Amino acid sequence: MKNLNLCSGPQSEGGKNMGLRRDSLKACPREKKSMTLQKLFDLDSPRNGASKLARSSNGSPRKECQDSENEEIFSLIPHCSVFYTFNNPQESPSQQDLKRLKLIQLLSIIKCSKTAFNREVLSSVFSMLSANLFRPLPPSKTSLICILPDDDELVATPSAAWSHLQIVFDIFHRLLLKTDPKELREYIDHSFLVNLLSLFRSEDPKERESLKNVCHQIYSKFTFYRSFMRKAMNDVFLHYIFEADQHHCGIGDLLEIWGSIINGFTVPLKQEHKLFLTRVLIPLHKPKGMQAYHRQLAYCVSQFVHKDAALGGTVVRGMLRYWPVTNCQKEVLLIGELEDVVENIDPEHYRTIALPLCTQITKCLNSWNSQVAERGLYVWNNEQFVKMASQAMEDVLPVVVRGMEKNLKYHWSNSVKQLTQNVKEMLQGLEPSLYIRCLSRLALEESAAQHREMTRKEMWERVEMAAATRNQCVHQLRCICVSSYD
Repeated sequence: MKNLNLCSGPQSEGGKNMGLRRDSLKACPREKKSMTLQKLFDLDSPRNGASKLARSSNGSPRKECQDSENEEIFSLIPHCSVFYTFNNPQESPSQQDLKRLKLIQLLSIIKCSKTAFNREVLSSVFSMLSANLFRPLPPSKTSLICILPDDDELVATPSAAWSHLQIVFDIFHRLLLKTDPKELREYIDHSFLVNLLSLFRSEDPKERESLKNVCHQIYSKFTFYRSFMRKAMNDVFLHYIFEADQHHCGIGDLLEIWGSIINGFTVPLKQEHKLFLTRVLIPLHKPKGMQAYHRQLAYCVSQFVHKDAALGGTVVRGMLRYWPVTNCQKEVLLIGELEDVVENIDPEHYRTIALPLCTQITKCLNSWNSQVAERGLYVWNNEQFVKMASQAMEDVLPVVVRGMEKNLKYHWSNSVKQLTQNVKEMLQGLEPSLYIRCLSRLALEESAAQHREMTRKEMWERVEMAAATRNQCVHQLRCICVSSYD
């Protein structure tokens, strides 16, 4: 009761203060108890003790873990930096296996690490990458890789060092994924990129595939290197096009990278990109090894035409300029590519390219190679191609009629003759009156040609008769001279 009176009744200043303090304690007894218990739990917790112990030292647990990772990486780098050719009998297989084990350990550390590496670690790792990747490539064993199309049996020649290089590429790729490009700029410079692109000459398809993935990653993340990478790849293409007897296994892989680059171009296209089409992509139709990378090349060209249909005329004229003379396989590929280009070309350019394009197709359907002739005839089944030709039918049809009539009379293949007859009937139904005029004109030209041939033969007969008469007279004179001398 006394306590209640002290809290509720009027008191002196000191008693009043005491009453307030007791009232406050009664108002929150649970809160004080809970805070006290929590404090006791925290004090008795072993985790708290460990954190105190860590704080009492100079570093944190994360710092100690990172230091141990760095020390382990530094211990692995010397073993991983030794390069083995796998061709030298003095190389120890056990040492090669040891290096592979160390590379796997290094890859595991980089995968599991959740912190960024410092400059010393990155410098050591990139020195190891350069020592493994930038090595002299062996000379080409066969030229079939550069002449024939992609064929696993002919192209697949895995490198003996791939068991190591595969892990090296994985390490490189992991670093690109988890490290800020600005931090790697010191190590991935222009010289590094040029050396990286030079590795596309490797005959190992697995290595080229890994290179392609790494270059894709660098181009997408290192935006400040995009212009330089495009220029460096262009230098590789131009060296391959214009240097004699040059073999390069990675042109198709580089074109795959360019395909994704072109796909990201904005419209309207920059003049720099249009120059790449005219100065690099179109001349790439010229080398004799075009079959090996034609699929990727055709995709790049079609991407340009899709983005700017007005470039179709430039593409067609450029391909006709580099048309092969004796390579039938290239002719078949180029006919198919031209057919695809025509389907996406700007109709305003139909009339300008109709005559040169149909003239070349007519030469193809007159080819003695049945595959080329049949492919040239199949083009007329394409509705877009026929629509293009119809824009200049007055100029195109006489050339085509002459080629088809030649096929029907002289070609050795019955299948080619049958296809020619089908195309002839289609064109006759399309332009009957014009077709008749073309046949009449062709008959007159053939008659005039026959007349010229007969005149030429008669002239040569007269020359031969005159020469024979002269020879006879000379012989008689010689006989007279000899008889008089006797």
